[in-house]
Amino acid sequence: MVRIVGVDVPDGKRVDVALTRIYGVGLFTARQVVEQAGIQGEPRPKMYELTEEQVDRLREIIDREYRVEGDLRRGNVMNIRRLIDIGSYRGLRHRRGLPVRGQRTRTNARTRKGPRKTVAGRGRRTGMKK
Repeated sequence: MVRIVGVDVPDGKRVDVALTRIYGVGLFTARQVVEQAGIQGEPRPKMYELTEEQVDRLREIIDREYRVEGDLRRGNVMNIRRLIDIGSYRGLRHRRGLPVRGQRTRTNARTRKGPRKTVAGRGRRTGMKK
């Protein structure tokens, strides 16, 4: 297995698909990197078919031109922390664990809110005759 930017990249996958294992590298970016590295072939070669020189070129391009893995994660956390610190609306939504981008929360939003917590007395009005 090849290590690029501290991530074990799988050998048995095509180069562009294997690079997507790196946080911050999607399929589009991976294809750009492969083009810049000058790796030819249709279909694209698998990782184990690359020479050490080609792998080094991939490493160099990703290191030089893209923010990936730890730097990218740290940047995202810092951006959220900044929103929380300045007390913006988005920061408050992050702090409360609610959706940030305007989605409805009366129904749905279960990913952010977690499992339902049933509240007694909601539903049928109490005290009425049947």
